[in-house]
Amino acid sequence: MERRGGAFSLDGLTALVTGAGRGIGAEIAIALSRNGANVIVLSRSGVELDGVVEQIREEGNVASRIVCDVTDPEAFSADLEQVPQLDILVNNAGTNFPEAFVDVTLDQLDAMLALNVRSMFTVAQACARKMIGNGEKGGAIINMSSQMGHVGAARRSVYCMTKHAVEGLTKAMALELASHRIRVNTIAPTFVETPMTKSFFEKDGFRDWVMDRLPAGRLLPASDVAAAICYLASREASMVTGTSLRIDGGWTAQ
Repeated sequence: MERRGGAFSLDGLTALVTGAGRGIGAEIAIALSRNGANVIVLSRSGVELDGVVEQIREEGNVASRIVCDVTDPEAFSADLEQVPQLDILVNNAGTNFPEAFVDVTLDQLDAMLALNVRSMFTVAQACARKMIGNGEKGGAIINMSSQMGHVGAARRSVYCMTKHAVEGLTKAMALELASHRIRVNTIAPTFVETPMTKSFFEKDGFRDWVMDRLPAGRLLPASDVAAAICYLASREASMVTGTSLRIDGGWTAQ
């Protein structure tokens, strides 16, 4: 099947994208397919996944879906066992509850730790075990981080904590898995207007707060995040591991 619209060669590779029902995750899945990958999309909502799978197939590319809650490692591992081949993991599922530090509730804390850190670890662990079976072919794991994994910000204490954890996890994974030819990196975007962040931008003053701190002067298109993912997943990035690709318009350079 001819690959259309992609700059990087992912032909013959199978990619799993978590949190792929909408927003950045859906954009990533579609971009990977356009670069030649067979894509498996995963989220808790089968209805959302159906739309992503349909779009990929309409473009003549290969896609399937898994309906699963990644915070349930046993369920995820059982679903992963049914996947015959895995070369790329985009560990994308995550959440945020912006709140003043002194007002963060235990429920908010636990929810973000469970999804942004614990499931990030357990999903990567299960996929790494599967990729080790690829032998010399190896694999690529891309953990979704954030510019907030490199700096701090008001009302984002827990989110910053979880993304700093992802950055540390990624470096340690990269060292341990290098001998298996499995590369591990993070993507660290600035603000993207997505279904998750849309409500943030509707609050008085938030957009101005972001733009005052964003030297590039514009929000990050989800398509730019997807393009960076495709690069890190590709053979062109065969010596890139243990690093964080910041797509932040200069935010963390200040």
